[in-house]
Amino acid sequence: MKRSLAITEPTARAGTARNGVPVAARLKEEMVAEKISAKDLKAVLEAHGKWLRGEAGTRANLSGADLSGAYLSGAYLSRADLSGANLSRADLSGAYLSRANLSRADLWGAYLSLAKGVAPERIQPLLMLLDQPGPIRAYKLVRENGHGPYHAGLAYRLGQSYEVGNANTDPFEDCGAGINVATLDWCLKALGDAGPNPKIFVVEFTAKDIACIPIASDGKFRLHRCTVVGEKDVAAILASEKVEAKA
Repeated sequence: MKRSLAITEPTARAGTARNGVPVAARLKEEMVAEKISAKDLKAVLEAHGKWLRGEAGTRANLSGADLSGAYLSGAYLSRADLSGANLSRADLSGAYLSRANLSRADLWGAYLSLAKGVAPERIQPLLMLLDQPGPIRAYKLVRENGHGPYHAGLAYRLGQSYEVGNANTDPFEDCGAGINVATLDWCLKALGDAGPNPKIFVVEFTAKDIACIPIASDGKFRLHRCTVVGEKDVAAILASEKVEAKA
């Protein structure tokens, strides 16, 4: 199978973002390929299957390929080259991924339930939080009234501590019950989902307070408990972006 099935002349990805927020900075150096057709993808997978069985096939080279939203449930992708591939929102449930090269792959929103051979340590940098010996800080995006942007649960206030008893601990679930916190860039991307006058709180916790870091997370994870210790100046961050844009 020729590489041209998987890769075409690279072009810059459009500047629209998840959650409707521009992410030019995030995509500054990112280049993606034309989306692969279902027919060509099937041909790549069939050739890869033959290669795995020792027949006259070809190892799947999908490096940098656009596989966003692709249906790959149960696919045999062991030892496939998926480095830098866009697998966002792809259905990889039950897929065989042992020894697949997933370095730099975008797995945002990918469905990985029952996927086999996934090594989270190779694809999820947030796992470093589990090895931190002391207090850890992250961010909590809330609406003006202190509630989360998507579900009206706890109302967060500065200086208060919170704990939940039903945090979802399944790493294959991107979204679930718990105190959902994130990196600052994630909060800024989702700012538009929090309505007028949103807030970004600084929360503090320890490694043992982490309920789950989803394998395919793009920056969000869940806690059992935390304390709100500060607040970011959202207006100042947005103002600085406008100044940079004019420069």
